[in-house]
Amino acid sequence: MRSRQDWLLAGRVGPAHGLDGTFRVSTAIPPLLVLGGTVLVGDEERVIDRRAGHDGRVLVRLEGCEDRNGAEALHGAELRVPRSVAPALGEDEWWVDDLEGCTVRDGDVAVGVVGRVLALPSCEVLEVARTDGKELLVPLISDAVRTVDVTGRVIDVDLAFLGEV
Repeated sequence: MRSRQDWLLAGRVGPAHGLDGTFRVSTAIPPLLVLGGTVLVGDEERVIDRRAGHDGRVLVRLEGCEDRNGAEALHGAELRVPRSVAPALGEDEWWVDDLEGCTVRDGDVAVGVVGRVLALPSCEVLEVARTDGKELLVPLISDAVRTVDVTGRVIDVDLAFLGEV
């Protein structure tokens, strides 16, 4: 089996939809969930044998999940896809998995670590656990984020723009 770093989070198993094992995908990343694609659910690889709905409400059924009980048993599980099949990203685009865990700095000043990325209506936001124990929300906009180095696992932010200095 591939290592955990070889997989990207594509969503979570949401509520069952109908009786045939189909379920809604919560926090779905639609381009990663394709008919015939492989997903990792827990430690088990499965194939998507039904993809329905639309990008705002993705519906999926997995091979071997043949009824509502099967879908309900998976509720809450992460759906991960092989990084190797993910579409190419544009400039200034990153996978959530690559941002979570990054160190956040303002120049030479340590700020904290990205705990998770939140999708808000206006933009995506980094939830940063600060070194002082508090949380800081950093919008992923150019005024707030100077640079993102996913290879070096460092994000440089402007605390003055964020009203923190």
